[in-house]
Amino acid sequence: MNVLEANTIYLEVQDRLLLSIDHLVIQEKDRIGLVGKNGSGKTTLLHVLAGKTEPDNGTISRNGTIQLLPQLKQIDPNKSGGEITQCYVNEALSKSPKLLLADEPTTHLDTGHVEWLEKKLSKWQGAYVVVSHDRTFLDAVCTVIWEIGNGEIHIYKGNYSAYAAQKEADRQRQELEHEQYEQTKKQLEQAIAAKQKKAERAVKKPKSVSLSEARNVKLYFAKKQKKLQTTAKALETRLEKLEKVEKQKKLPPIRMNVQEQESLKGRVLIRVEQVKGMIGTQLLWKPADFFIRGGDKAALIGPNGSGKTTLLKKIIHNDTGISVAPSVNIGYFSQHITILNADRTILENVKETSHQDETLIRTVLARLGFWREDVFKRVNVLSGGERVKTALAKLLVSEMNVLVLDEPTNFLDIEAVEALESLLIDYEGTVLFTSHDRRFAEKIATKVLVIHETKLNVFDGTLKKYTERQRKSGRDETEEQLLLIETKIAEVLGKMSIEPSDGLEKEFQRLLAEKRMLK
Repeated sequence: MNVLEANTIYLEVQDRLLLSIDHLVIQEKDRIGLVGKNGSGKTTLLHVLAGKTEPDNGTISRNGTIQLLPQLKQIDPNKSGGEITQCYVNEALSKSPKLLLADEPTTHLDTGHVEWLEKKLSKWQGAYVVVSHDRTFLDAVCTVIWEIGNGEIHIYKGNYSAYAAQKEADRQRQELEHEQYEQTKKQLEQAIAAKQKKAERAVKKPKSVSLSEARNVKLYFAKKQKKLQTTAKALETRLEKLEKVEKQKKLPPIRMNVQEQESLKGRVLIRVEQVKGMIGTQLLWKPADFFIRGGDKAALIGPNGSGKTTLLKKIIHNDTGISVAPSVNIGYFSQHITILNADRTILENVKETSHQDETLIRTVLARLGFWREDVFKRVNVLSGGERVKTALAKLLVSEMNVLVLDEPTNFLDIEAVEALESLLIDYEGTVLFTSHDRRFAEKIATKVLVIHETKLNVFDGTLKKYTERQRKSGRDETEEQLLLIETKIAEVLGKMSIEPSDGLEKEFQRLLAEKRMLK
C-alpha cells in the first residue's frame, strides 16, 4: 500500500528551480536514503512531503501520519548530541507514524549513537526517508537511494554501495559512448572532407582529351561532381544529427610539494609523554604516551565528550609533555573556521598562504567542487559547506607539513567528502584527524588513536584492522564468558540432582537467560 504519492511537484526558490518531480511513491516499509549536493533541495523536499512547505504546483496524497525529524540543534547544554538525538528519535517513533522523514539524524553523533540509531531504524516497521552524508549508515539502513540534482529525482535500488556501483557503471558507459561518438564524428568528418576534395577535382579536364570531346567530358564530370556533393551533403546531415555525448570531467592527478617532506618522512614529529586529559575536575584520559611520525595519517576516535578536541588543542598549543620537531609547521582546521578572510575571494584566500603554482591550486579547488568562475566568489556569500571546503583547500596547499583536522567532514555533502578523501590519500604530509564518518576514517587512517573509558591507546594499522581486532577480542571474551556459564550450569545441575530447591531453580534459569543473551 502507498503511504505517500506525489505528482507533478514544482517549486521555485528565489527565481531558481529547486524541485521538478513528475511522480514519487513511498510504500509501507520502504527504506529510502536521500542524497545530493549541498543546496540541491534535500531538506526542502522533506518539508514538502511532510506538508510543512507548499509547492508552487502539484498534489501529494498521504495515507497515514507523517513525522518530520528536522536537523537537530544543540538546545540543552547538559546533554550530548547523542542524548538529544535519542530523545527526538524515541519521541518521533513513539507516535507510530506511517512515514518518518529524518533530516541528517547522524550529525554530531559518535559511532556508538549512530549504531544505536541504525538498530532502531532496522527494527522499526514503518517507512522512512532519511537524509545523511554518512555512507556506512546509509548502507546499514537503506534499500533504495533517491538522488536529487537539478531539481530531479533519480531512483536506484539497493543501499549506498549499490548506488555508488551503479553510478560508476553509468560513468564508464558514458565514457565508452563518448569515445564511440568521437570516433564516428571523426570518421564522418574525414569522409566529408574526402568527398569534397574529390568533387573539387571532378571538374578538371584531363590533358589527353581533345576540344571536340571536352563538352561531353565536362557534362560527365559535372554529373560526377554533383553526385559527390550530394553524398557529402548526406554525410553532413548525418553528422548534424549525430547525438552528442559529453566528455566526463576527469580529475587531474595532484602532487603537492609538502615542505621538507622527504627529510621528515618516518621521523618522530610529535611526541606525547605522560599527558593527562582534564576538564576542570573531570578526568578525560589517564597519563598516556604516543608519537606521530612523518607521513602518518592518524585517526583519533572515541565517544563524544571523551576528549578528542581537547587532545588536538594540547598538541596545537604544545602543552607540557608534548614535544614537536622544530621543522614541523602545523595547520589546524576547526569547526569555527577562523583562517578565512570573509571579504576576499576563494582563490585569494587559498593563495595567500601558498607557494604552490595557481594551476595546482585551482586543480585542488576543482576537486572540491569549485570550477572556473566559482573561485572568484567572495567568502562572505558562501554556504557553510563551501566555507569548510575553502578552509580545507587553503590548508592542503599551504606551507604547513602537518595537518590537524577536527571533524573536517561535518557539513560536507558526500561528493565533497569523497573528494577530500582522495586529496588526503594523495597528500604526502602528515595528518592527525577526528571524524565520525567511519568510511572516511577507514579509507585514510594508517594509525589509530583511541580514547575509551579514560584510557588513550594506540594501534599501528588501519581502522578496519583495528575494528577487526576489537571484534575478535570481543568474540574471545564472549567465548570465555560462555565457558564460565556452562561450568556454573553444570555445578547447579549437579546440586539440583542431589537436593532440588527453588533457589537452585532460579539460579539455573538466570544462568540459562545469561547464556542466551551472550549467544
